[in-house]
Amino acid sequence: MRYPHHDAKPGTLDYCQITGSKNLFEVIDLGHQPPCDAFLTQETVNQPEVSYPLRLMLCPESGLAQLDHVVHGSIIYPADYPYRAGISPPLREYQQAFADDITEKFQIPQGSLCVDIGSNDGFLLTGFRRHGMRTLGVEPTNIARIAREENHIETLQSFFTEEVAENIVKEYGHAKLITMTNVFAHMAPLGEVMRGLERLLDKNGIFITESQYLADILEGNQFDQVYHEHIRLYSLKSLMTLFPYYGMEVFDAHRVSAREGSIRAYAARNGTHATASSVADLLAREERIGLFKPETWAQWRRRIAVQRNRFMELAYRAQREGARFVSDSCPGRGTVLVNYYGIDTALMPYIAQLPESEKVGKFMPGTHIPIVGNEILLREQPEYVVILAWHYGDYIMKQWRKKGLNSKFILPLPEMSIVEG
Repeated sequence: MRYPHHDAKPGTLDYCQITGSKNLFEVIDLGHQPPCDAFLTQETVNQPEVSYPLRLMLCPESGLAQLDHVVHGSIIYPADYPYRAGISPPLREYQQAFADDITEKFQIPQGSLCVDIGSNDGFLLTGFRRHGMRTLGVEPTNIARIAREENHIETLQSFFTEEVAENIVKEYGHAKLITMTNVFAHMAPLGEVMRGLERLLDKNGIFITESQYLADILEGNQFDQVYHEHIRLYSLKSLMTLFPYYGMEVFDAHRVSAREGSIRAYAARNGTHATASSVADLLAREERIGLFKPETWAQWRRRIAVQRNRFMELAYRAQREGARFVSDSCPGRGTVLVNYYGIDTALMPYIAQLPESEKVGKFMPGTHIPIVGNEILLREQPEYVVILAWHYGDYIMKQWRKKGLNSKFILPLPEMSIVEG
């Protein structure tokens, strides 16, 4: 069955994408911002730049948080999309552990088909291949080439649709396991995706999604998780509301450490798995912390304002004192923070990034701060280094100290802090 309100089209989205309800309240308005990964080149940095509303709304009925403006997928995920999952050592370790855990937990037979949707460079699938599974990635950007050539993962370069699901079934069979990590919240035509899942999943198959968790966004002041790629931000309540529309149910769920707080949910066809006690526990906790109440989020906005003021006070003080105030790492969430805070090249002359990143040599959207190879930090030894990928802060700081970087580190969230020595 088709549910028209599930397939959001580009433009204004003024109803809950799960239930269709128009009873929404505002969580936060981050103004107009460019897509967070629309990095500029030397040729485009002086050309007009498009920005879009970036405002998060919440439906208390379904428990879903969502943007109220959808940007077309071809703009958010162009062919030259720069994000690569496999170059981050902590994420590589996490993805390998994910594959090991899932294979052991469900005793998935060798030779079973595992499909990763939004597979990026295919690194997650290398873990399942190591356990003897057949693997297939679905990835719309040119990163699919890296998956095929470097990680040797067969990958379809396409957005995931009902038609793609049908073609996979014809050529490869049904999937015993379908994964979406940091992807399920990104796809505007939710109904199209769900119908594709329904078609592709084996009758006893399992769908596993990891997405940014709304409770962690609340408790960790993570407003920087609100960007145009994240059309939806899920609570467990919202996932429990969504899957029954398609004859499926969430049978297990728990919080995981990915991206400083995600929810991993396991879904299957109705009645194929007993429901774990963790589901009721998490649902009760969401209600207990007031996750769906406007006053809870009003308090959250006040906390964010405090962090913003403290950060900018330090930035301006560094400028007055002639101290170098730069950044290391440039995740999508960093673009949101820098643009919302109003940081420009006068305050932050550059952002350092891993040399192999596709972003090096480009400019941050909106602010036009140049992205440079991170070897510059050791040469310059700036007074302050902001870790925009603060969710990997401990790892990043430890690695830099080993290399001899003596700067003071700034972690902007969940509470701004300065780390010395």
